[in-house]
Amino acid sequence: MDLRSLSPDYSVSPQISVEDVPALSEAGIKLVICNRPDSEVPPSHQAEAIGAAVRDAGLRFEVLPLTHQTMTPENVARQAELIASAGGPVLAYCASGTRCSVVWALGQAATRSADDILADVSAAGYQLEGLRPTLEQLHQDTDA
Repeated sequence: MDLRSLSPDYSVSPQISVEDVPALSEAGIKLVICNRPDSEVPPSHQAEAIGAAVRDAGLRFEVLPLTHQTMTPENVARQAELIASAGGPVLAYCASGTRCSVVWALGQAATRSADDILADVSAAGYQLEGLRPTLEQLHQDTDA
């Protein structure tokens, strides 16, 4: 399993499997967020199967499927709310971890500079430089 930390309490990864769940529990993860639409994966990797295994391990599981079209301000806010209410470390997963990184970065833009956000995602191996104008605009809007 490829967990990549963007902050002390938020990690992302590519698609996880039922077999990965014990390691998540051992890593101290409290909440798993599925950002991958079920239409992208076979039944064995859909939210219902992964969610059942996560809940059986005593962890919280939430589903917020994201695509380019559904990366809305409302969904960015929802992801931020889920992270804030987790009570500990969060793992969000999608196909590669990129969508989970994008939604986190957008949620950070109100309080952090684009440079700081992009440095965190870059350190985790995600290159989101194309997001810079949006992050700068969101940060500027909160300063106004």
